[in-house]
Amino acid sequence: MSVVAAYAYVDGKRVREIRLDDPGSLAPRDGEFVWIGLVDPREDELRILQERFDLHPLAVEDALHARQMPKVDIYGNQLFVVAKTAQMVESRIVFGETDIFVGPHFLISVRHGSARAHLELRAHLEAMPALLAHGGDYVLHAVLDFIVDGYLPVVDAIEDELAEMERRALDAFLSRAEITRLFTLRRELTKFLRLLGPMAQVAGYLEHHETPCIDPEVKPYFRDIRDHVARVDLLIAGLGEVLNSVFEVSSLLEQQRQGVITRQLAAWAAMLAVPTAVAGVYGMNFEHMPELKWTFGYPLVLGVIGVVCALLYRRFKKAGWL
Repeated sequence: MSVVAAYAYVDGKRVREIRLDDPGSLAPRDGEFVWIGLVDPREDELRILQERFDLHPLAVEDALHARQMPKVDIYGNQLFVVAKTAQMVESRIVFGETDIFVGPHFLISVRHGSARAHLELRAHLEAMPALLAHGGDYVLHAVLDFIVDGYLPVVDAIEDELAEMERRALDAFLSRAEITRLFTLRRELTKFLRLLGPMAQVAGYLEHHETPCIDPEVKPYFRDIRDHVARVDLLIAGLGEVLNSVFEVSSLLEQQRQGVITRQLAAWAAMLAVPTAVAGVYGMNFEHMPELKWTFGYPLVLGVIGVVCALLYRRFKKAGWL
């Protein structure tokens, strides 16, 4: 059974449990508000709810396949809201979908690909009956706010990881795995940004447009959701800049290290050129060479080579090439 929690409330207080295998318990009674939470439901389970709550077939199909972008659809006196979830799973951003049916006396949430259950949120609202007594519109706000708040731990985890990568880039070359990870993060952050725009539009639509099941006094609450989405948008844009800076720092430091190695090789080549040139002259087998019959000829040549190499070494050392 995919039902996580299903209860009926009166004046914000839980009065009875709802069971899909008991069709008689599904009908909201006088003054009741029904809140049903499901995760990855089977088609037959959604069809039961479709028949009992008169859910629109197109909305049910969307909830079954979970391949929608964030949106708000109006079907008669009901709302169908799609929101996208995000969480870190094994150092990767995993996106899910939560579909929400809102009617005059009920709310049905359908989660796909999200491990964050709404049980804590439900317990929080049940502890404040005055808020839960508002009905489906306030619960809709609470669910959307819960989803958007789940974005912040994702942002914090990526921020910490990028900070650690930036520190390592200052100490040594980034490995191939780390560079691959940076490209993966860039791709995932880009996808995240593409979801935030529609999420902000959902909150803005619920705040500014006349929609069924949303009372005017609840509309300002959706502005708070839109503000939270905007904050996450700014944070992710900042992460993109940090990610680019890690690339730039790594590239600049690598160029600097390569320049140091090149200068060192050039310095050693210059010093080795002196004995190489002298040795090359002596290897030409001339018949008449001034020092061939002089006892101190070779020691003098070797001394000149040593002095020249020492002077070159000192010069390169002072210049920072060695």
